[in-house]
Amino acid sequence: MIPTFQSLMLTLLKLVSDGKEHEYRDLIESLAVEFKLTDEERRATLASGKRVFNKRVSWAKTYLKKAGLLDSPKRATFVITDLGRQTLAQNLDRIDVKYLRQFPAFLEFLNASRSNSEIEDDETAIIENSEQTPEENLDKAYQQIRKSLASELLQKVIDLSPAFFERLVVDLLVKMGYGGSIKDAGKAIGRSGDEGIDGTIKEDKLGLDIIYIQAKRWKPGNVVGRPDIQKFVGALAGQGAKKGIFITTSSFTKEALEYMPKNETKIVLIDGEQLAQLMIDYNIGCSTHQTYELKKIDSDYFGEE
Repeated sequence: MIPTFQSLMLTLLKLVSDGKEHEYRDLIESLAVEFKLTDEERRATLASGKRVFNKRVSWAKTYLKKAGLLDSPKRATFVITDLGRQTLAQNLDRIDVKYLRQFPAFLEFLNASRSNSEIEDDETAIIENSEQTPEENLDKAYQQIRKSLASELLQKVIDLSPAFFERLVVDLLVKMGYGGSIKDAGKAIGRSGDEGIDGTIKEDKLGLDIIYIQAKRWKPGNVVGRPDIQKFVGALAGQGAKKGIFITTSSFTKEALEYMPKNETKIVLIDGEQLAQLMIDYNIGCSTHQTYELKKIDSDYFGEE
């Protein structure tokens, strides 16, 4: 289990208790070993692509520094302060946000330009009791909003006509880089009932290869089984084709997902959930409502020659 950023604080401070300067990347490795993290836990990432453990170490380090227990004499290097040594001398069982609030520098960091009297009690409780970093809380909220949007998008697609679904598939594949243009792609799809093939689309703008498409606008619960996939593979063989995309608004059975053609045919299966996520990624049927930018210090700018 990946330790929370608050549970990392005491161990991190102990690692630098020798008074020497420690590189940030070395601290990450030492903490990973100390907490016996698995390779999978080390690689776990947020939606932003940042590694969860690394970001938790970063926030633990930031909080200790803001409280005055750590100092950074140079870029990405940290050393314990006298206040840090005094803190360790107390033989504490844990250092967390609640403990750090006793230090004026840390309170100033939390409160920013506001006075202590302006802090709401519930806000203080959230800061002290949270075991997730601010970025993780933001990531969780983002995922919840995205999941809700995906559900709404999928329902919209299911409620509309088959012709609309075909157009949506064209729009999505072109946005993903297939088909060349909407005009070219529109000529290639929509030939319903052609031996189990709903249409074709160029693999690239030059049309060096063709991808065959099967699109099923089915309601949830009406799952696509292995026989449907086998039929599609057979239709590809009849066309001398080796590449296909099977898109459905419902889902695939386990047998369908596990089916692997014995020939060189390559099939990509996209279910309703994946379809909705791709629509969000490529702005199909949705648009940006609000943008939040996460920024950090540009160390290169402040570096001196």
